[in-house]
Amino acid sequence: MLLHLVIYILSFAGIWFGSGLAIGSVEKLSRTLKMSQFSISFLILGVFTSIGEMSVGINSVLNDDPEIFVGNLIGATIIIFMLVIPLLAIFGKSIRISPEFQGFNLPASLVVISLPVVLAMDGVVSRLDSIIGIVLFLLLLVNIQSKRGILEKIKTFTARSTISIGKELFRILFGLTLIFFASKFVVEQTVYFAEVLSVSPFLISLLFIAIGTNVPELSLVFRSVLSRTNQVAFGDYIGSSAFNTFLFGILALVYANPIELSNSYLVSLLFLIIGLFLFYIFARSKNTISRAEGLVLLILYFLFLGTKIALHKSLIFWS
Repeated sequence: MLLHLVIYILSFAGIWFGSGLAIGSVEKLSRTLKMSQFSISFLILGVFTSIGEMSVGINSVLNDDPEIFVGNLIGATIIIFMLVIPLLAIFGKSIRISPEFQGFNLPASLVVISLPVVLAMDGVVSRLDSIIGIVLFLLLLVNIQSKRGILEKIKTFTARSTISIGKELFRILFGLTLIFFASKFVVEQTVYFAEVLSVSPFLISLLFIAIGTNVPELSLVFRSVLSRTNQVAFGDYIGSSAFNTFLFGILALVYANPIELSNSYLVSLLFLIIGLFLFYIFARSKNTISRAEGLVLLILYFLFLGTKIALHKSLIFWS
């Protein structure tokens, strides 16, 4: 028991150190590239913090159980938009919507992020669905890149700036690698303590594993609040959610066969659609997510948990 507790504490310390390293390097990289922290986080952190979802997806395809990666990607988006972003808005007093995410890019990003939900509503994920997800994600990426002129900036790099950029990218990669492996230990130890405390497997997966696989995003909340750089975290969340759609398309395309989903996803799909719609209304109103609006989204998350638990108990009762 003591060894598990020590591993647990050290894992959280590793996540804290890794997130601090990543955020610090994103700030330096944004100054070097003369780009916003949101853009750098969207393009770099967003991809790397999806490594957990990527590994789950690859293993589920190899094990011929593709429904796992579909459920995991949908669950990850629920956690980000109904738990992580609301916490950032509440503790950070508000979230300013970056100019890159205003105007057309706001609804375009949310459409891309919601695609796995919309495409899965009929209970089947087809090859056409996967191609739609890949194409729309790439179009969004091209649009964001064209607005910030990333490729044009690369052409102006000097040898000194290239070395500096390479150094910061290495630090980001090292920090996120540390977060990734430490997060795996957090999930494992969380499951261990939940089992010791006789918590049901359903609650373990719903409350602990779902949150545990998003520990990198959660750690960025508190680091960003303390360093007053919530644009780093916000850019990561939007980028990670959008990249999940790309993963959804690639993994479904690799699997090749249609993926049939069980009815148990319907509640999750409906809650996520409501959450994304509310997020859009809030973000569009004053180009901010206020504390009160974050609280509304957080309440929606707890309503989601309560509904899932109630349905689970009713299924046990009737079985």
